[in-house]
Amino acid sequence: MTDELELLEKIRGNVIHGKCFKDEGESEHGISSEPANRELVVEALERGVHVKHILVYGLAAGMEEIGHKFEQGEYFIPDMLAAAEVVGETMELIEPYLNSKDNSLFKGKFVLATVEKDQHDIGKNMVGTMLKGAGFQVIDLGVDVPAEKIVEVVREEKPDFLGLSALLNTTMIYMKNTIKRLQEEKLRSEVWVFVGGAPTSPEFAKSIEADIYCEDAFEAITIADRLIGGRREAS
Repeated sequence: MTDELELLEKIRGNVIHGKCFKDEGESEHGISSEPANRELVVEALERGVHVKHILVYGLAAGMEEIGHKFEQGEYFIPDMLAAAEVVGETMELIEPYLNSKDNSLFKGKFVLATVEKDQHDIGKNMVGTMLKGAGFQVIDLGVDVPAEKIVEVVREEKPDFLGLSALLNTTMIYMKNTIKRLQEEKLRSEVWVFVGGAPTSPEFAKSIEADIYCEDAFEAITIADRLIGGRREAS
C-alpha cells in the first residue's frame, strides 16, 4: 500500500509541475530526475494499481492543486497548458483500462462541442483534458457541430453536462440555436448546459438560457463537482 501511495503522490506532483517526460521541468520547479508521469503510470499499471486510484488520487488531485494555484495567482496559462499535456498523455495510457459503461469510475459525463461554423478547438480541448483528469467521462464531438448532432448525442448518451464553445461573435448564435433545439426535443431539463469562449459572458449565458458560464477549465470543474455533489446528496 505504501508503494502505491508513493506512486500516486509522484503522479500528482508531476501533474502539478507539468512534467510528462523524464527530462522535463527539472530547473524551473526544482524537480530531480525522478521518473515522469508516463513511466510512473506504466509502473503503477504493471503493479496492479487500480486505474480509478490513478485517476482520482493522481490526476484529479493534481488538477485540484493546479486550480488552487491558478486562483491564487501562483500559476498562469502556460502552467495550465503544461498540466493539460501531462493529463492528456496520462489519459492515453489509462483510457484502454477504463470501462466506459462502468459509471462508478467517473464523477459524471460531459459532452463537449464547438458550435456550428466555428473551427476553434484549443480552449475546448484543454477543458476536455482537464475534465478527464478531474475524473469526468468526456465525449468530445469536435468543431463545427450542428445543433441536430448535439441534440442527437444528448438523447443517446444522456450526459450530465453539455459544454458549448465558441470563439467568434458570429457563431455565438448557434449556442442559442442548440439550446432551443434541446427545448423543442424535451431534453433541456435533462442536462446542465455550460457555455464558454472569448465572446461569451454571464449575461450572454443568461440571455440564451444556458445554466452556467465558465471563464476557464477550472471553473467548469469546480461547478460540475458542486452540481454532481448536490445531485447525489438529493438522491
